[in-house]
Amino acid sequence: MTLLHVTPSFKPILARACARHGGAAAIEKSLPKPKTARALANLDEDRYLSLMSLRIFRAGLKHSLVDAKWPEFEKVFFGFAPNRVRAMPDEALERCMKNERLIRHWAKLKSIPANAKAIAAIASEHGSFGAYLASWPAADIVGLWADLAKRCQQMGGNSGPYFLRMAGKDTFIVTEDVAAALIAARIVEKKPTSKADLRRVQAAFNDWAAQTGRPLCQISRLLALSVE
Repeated sequence: MTLLHVTPSFKPILARACARHGGAAAIEKSLPKPKTARALANLDEDRYLSLMSLRIFRAGLKHSLVDAKWPEFEKVFFGFAPNRVRAMPDEALERCMKNERLIRHWAKLKSIPANAKAIAAIASEHGSFGAYLASWPAADIVGLWADLAKRCQQMGGNSGPYFLRMAGKDTFIVTEDVAAALIAARIVEKKPTSKADLRRVQAAFNDWAAQTGRPLCQISRLLALSVE
């Protein structure tokens, strides 16, 4: 496959998505909408830690199972207040392994206080964790993925992008359908994982955002809807 040096028009992709999923009006109603920078900046750190932890526990498990247990997680982990959670000793985490109302996965449980410490550190640097997310440019969202994966536990792969989507930060997510659409558009030859491929994908999303005026999350969703 010869990759394109110029990002193709998004119009055919949009047309395919609309044709396959009930037309433009139906498509528009289903598209995600990112939060404003102010809304991101104003969300408290405990909610970000809760969302990050929820994403980590959802990975590989049925979401409804995890969601049903989340009130117990909120209780055990002090409402996910970072300063309280990061002070939890290993003995407290070991007791969690005996709590049948929780999901007893040691590596994921350990990530909660570790990420509480990371979120507190980022908040100290930027004024708040939300301000850190709000100020990161969408034109380099893959850079934010990499920074989260470096500074936080269990945030590699698609976990970082899914967490950002849950939090309302504008991002695309390279699902299997999105990858298939990117391959069909000759942006990449295979599902992008390397830094070079992710840079190509980011550049294509930036071009499509300029063409359409749409946020990354909507372009991502439309790409997914455009393939069989």
